[in-house]
Amino acid sequence: MSRLPSSGLVDRTRPLNFSFDGKNYRGFAGDTLASALLANQVRLVGRSFKYHRPRGILTAGPEEPNALVELRSGARREPNTRATVAELYDGLDATSQNRWPSLALDALSLNGLVAPFLGAGFYYKTFMWPASFWEKLYEPVIRRAAGLGRAAEGEDPDHYEKANAFCDVLVIGAGPAGLMAALAAGRAGARVILADEDFLAGGRLNSDVARIGDEPGPAFAARTVAELASLPNVRIMTRTSVFGVYDGEYGAVERVSDHLATPAPFQPRQLLWKITAKRAILCAGATERPIVFGGNDRPGVMLAGAARSYANRYGVAVGKSVAFFANNDSAWTSAFDLKAAGVNVTTLIDIRREVAPVLAARAKALGIDARTDTQVTGTTGQPIGGGLTGLAIRTAGHGGRIAADTLAMSGGWSPSVHLTCHHGGKPVWRDDIAAFVPGGIPPGMTVAGAARGTYGLGDILAEGARQGGEAAGDLGFAASLPALPPTEETPAGITAFWHVQGSKGPAFVDQQNDVTAKDLGIAFKEGFRAVELMKRYTTLGMATDQGRTSNVNGLAIMAELTGASIMETGTTIFRPPYTPVSLGVLGGHHRGKDFRPTRLTPTHAWAAERGAVFIETGPWLRAQYFPKAGEADWLTTVNREVKAVRASVGLIDVSTFGKIDLQGPDVGAFLDRVYINTFSTLAVGKARYGVMLREDGIVMDDGTTARLGPEHYVMTTTTANAAKVYQHLEFCLQVLWPELDVTLASVSEQWAQIAIAGPRSREVLARVVDAGVDVSNEGLPFMGAVERTVMGGVKARLFRLSFSGELGYEIAVPARQGEALARALMAAGEEFGITPYGIEALGVMRIEKGHVSGNELSGQTSAGDLGFGKMASTKKDYIGRVLAARPGIADPERPCLIGFKPVDPSQRLRAGAHFLKLGAPADMAHDEGYMTSVAHSPHLGHWIGLGLLKNGPQRIGERVRAYDPVRGNDFEVEVCSPGFIDPNGERLRG
Repeated sequence: MSRLPSSGLVDRTRPLNFSFDGKNYRGFAGDTLASALLANQVRLVGRSFKYHRPRGILTAGPEEPNALVELRSGARREPNTRATVAELYDGLDATSQNRWPSLALDALSLNGLVAPFLGAGFYYKTFMWPASFWEKLYEPVIRRAAGLGRAAEGEDPDHYEKANAFCDVLVIGAGPAGLMAALAAGRAGARVILADEDFLAGGRLNSDVARIGDEPGPAFAARTVAELASLPNVRIMTRTSVFGVYDGEYGAVERVSDHLATPAPFQPRQLLWKITAKRAILCAGATERPIVFGGNDRPGVMLAGAARSYANRYGVAVGKSVAFFANNDSAWTSAFDLKAAGVNVTTLIDIRREVAPVLAARAKALGIDARTDTQVTGTTGQPIGGGLTGLAIRTAGHGGRIAADTLAMSGGWSPSVHLTCHHGGKPVWRDDIAAFVPGGIPPGMTVAGAARGTYGLGDILAEGARQGGEAAGDLGFAASLPALPPTEETPAGITAFWHVQGSKGPAFVDQQNDVTAKDLGIAFKEGFRAVELMKRYTTLGMATDQGRTSNVNGLAIMAELTGASIMETGTTIFRPPYTPVSLGVLGGHHRGKDFRPTRLTPTHAWAAERGAVFIETGPWLRAQYFPKAGEADWLTTVNREVKAVRASVGLIDVSTFGKIDLQGPDVGAFLDRVYINTFSTLAVGKARYGVMLREDGIVMDDGTTARLGPEHYVMTTTTANAAKVYQHLEFCLQVLWPELDVTLASVSEQWAQIAIAGPRSREVLARVVDAGVDVSNEGLPFMGAVERTVMGGVKARLFRLSFSGELGYEIAVPARQGEALARALMAAGEEFGITPYGIEALGVMRIEKGHVSGNELSGQTSAGDLGFGKMASTKKDYIGRVLAARPGIADPERPCLIGFKPVDPSQRLRAGAHFLKLGAPADMAHDEGYMTSVAHSPHLGHWIGLGLLKNGPQRIGERVRAYDPVRGNDFEVEVCSPGFIDPNGERLRG
């Protein structure tokens, strides 16, 4: 065991059992999986992506590129979990990944033998010839070898929630700067949220031994957290990662139950927060960088700050013989901490010729062999597993060797600037700390502590307190800075250094993706020098850690190759999320049946009583048909319903149509601009059919708009496009024509709407309207629209419209009265045998009448294609008019809407069948269109269809071939008028 006897913050009274690759181990409460593995002397934890090289634990935080494991199993399996942030719990089951047949002996590690031939751009250059090999050989092999981890098996049994939070000051990071910022703002009375991704607040204070006043750093952190927790206006959110900065809002994920084997009943696995904050203070700290040299990826090579965290926070010795390699003073402090904790630190190697005398003196007092002006040029390792056994060094040009099983390296610290860049801000370079610091910062945000490039502990505390007080003061709170205790200050010198030249073996910049310094040299020679091109050509920084430990080194090496400064070389773009976010928490409850909750029509219960068969149509559950006893199949039922409507009267709920209320003096002018036909001349009490185009000239939607008053209109849309049309109208008003005085409201859910159709429909309607309401042909003519009352005073809107081709009406009442209206209409029509019908019968009747619907409004058809060309006004402008005149759309040879019937009446038409001239070969060169909608017409006694055919209206009477290779159909159809029933409209105007 490598557990130190006394140091650390883990709870040694609470042992926890866990397993890794099937072997059982023990850790303590407060461990991460990484610290527990190191305590059990497990150093090999994974394999790299491309070469499958053995990899150990590099870091102690979220920046870890190597120690990626699978947690749990079955439906809860979670791949690519960073062992360094996975909180240990009893029964945790972890498995290494990206290896076969085992972690120690991985067959794909043979890739390393051909590594000289697999450099940057290898895939782009190699898999281009012969072209036929791509689908047959290259792609299958590459896909089989690609990927990290395995997806879960089965549906995720856990659930995820979403929530909103509001505060005056959001403090991101609970390190020393964050604690003081929250304390200053909290004491002032501001509402504060303190969010930290760790499960233990305190940040670097938990990993250092520096004292603050009379107490150790961890004790100071615990006492400060306790005070913050006692303030009613402060909320502490540990296990919470703020991953994105948006317009006045911050995205965060709280890992509510990730530290448990299974979530407690009614408890989410994770919680997605949308935090609205008036001010934000970023205290995210800094990330330590490795040094690039030959063999720097062996298990046992890690970051110096990580080694210090494992010793001071977790009480773990990272090795039995530990050497340090650095260019900065921070690494010396880490070495001293490890030595004081009882770890055998043998050697301290620094590339600098001189270091602070106090550091050299302390190293000598502790018995550490300090070697300046020295570099590590290579490593040696064990034959199986690759664990570190020794170092090759170079001092003033002379080589040497050192035995060590652990090397703690440090190339300096990079402030965590990511969140400051989410609004497009670019970091700036500071030579004095050899790192990028925040440049442009999102509105309302400030940065404090190491994230700003401030590394002295006393300065960090002061900076956090000052910014917390200023944030509260800006919001009107009386803030006074908390007293700052004295701190122990340590040297913080650094000499910029990135890459050991002339080192032996591959020198890795991005360890997860196996990107080496040589790969950057290839990118430079081949012209991929711009940082974004370099990133994509080499895959540098595209791993799960998003380049936290590799980007700056890669930029610095490219800067050296180009002769430019690092600032001139620039950085890649930082985008949200800052850390990986699971798709589960982004989706929340929106999955399965909850992905889009099923919406029920106002008459759903009534339809269910009558035995309706329901079908999902978009978000709605609608009655498809109403079967009766003895009916053999759905077609028999639908034929009965259609005949009943045509012969007498039928009823259907059409509440799912989109309904948009428009009011204001400029509604007429507005509708003229969004419809192809004119609406400003529409009389009060009338409705008009309209067609709406997209900007590219393609039909977006169709529907009717009625004018109920001088400044009051109601628009109906198709069910599928209700939300899209409303969004389009809002965009037009808010962006294109904000000067128009128009107010919109979606009222689809507020009104139930029931259509009755058939020659007896007027008589049925007359029995439900209140006394004095005239529904005669003169009182309510075709395309009339009036506001009246029904059923004894219920407010209603009456529209004389028809989608079936019969005399028809639509009655709209408040949604809560929808079922009562349906029952009243059924009672009123009982004498006439009124028949409820579903959307299948509605579809049959609209095809018999030649009306277009969703199959024809496919997003590829123009108004001319659908026979609406004459509706388009030539006297006004409207959205889509210019692009609708493009030669390709206005081409008279385009397929247009027309009707079809089989030459052999026994043949069944199929939607999707393609039209070919008789005798023409069945290929795309001879394709003349396709069938869009089909139905069996009970009145004609055979199948009919609508479709798009080249020069369709001019070819009525011609026979063409309907070819459907998918279903094996190939027969002749006759081109005919799309109006199969009542082509002149006598029935609907009766």
